[in-house]
Amino acid sequence: MKFQEILELIDKVAERGIHSVEIEQSGTKVKIEGKSSQPQVFHSYHGDGKENQGLPSIPNALPPASAPSTAPPPVEDQTGLHIITSPIVGTFYRAGSPEAPSFVNVGDRITKGQVLCIVEAMKLMNEIESDIDGVITQVYPSNGQPVEYGEKLFAVKV
Repeated sequence: MKFQEILELIDKVAERGIHSVEIEQSGTKVKIEGKSSQPQVFHSYHGDGKENQGLPSIPNALPPASAPSTAPPPVEDQTGLHIITSPIVGTFYRAGSPEAPSFVNVGDRITKGQVLCIVEAMKLMNEIESDIDGVITQVYPSNGQPVEYGEKLFAVKV
């Protein structure tokens, strides 16, 4: 199964509110479980490995969730904020290279179509563009942090 097909399947699970779906093809098993609006993907490989040649090395499951915090999360004023979320699973980068300045910072005015960050997925650098004009009020993930489909990336004051 190709990466693009997996992404499309994730989108369909999210769109239709399907609880879970499991597909096995040529010894590769993909299971997607939808929880609220953010599906999680679990991968496992079976067989002697010959049928999996050329497939990426993917761990058997997502890393375990961290222990819940005892302190309540900070209350954010969501009035007038637009949240930009990740359209794909990957690694969040604030700049085009380690030496380059960040595409945007808190307080920057942005315009629709402006590149805000890069999400790397399977060695492909995907530029994430703004879908709205406004001012960046918060950047949620840290540079180099893994992000999930639908995870918050930026808060924008419109």
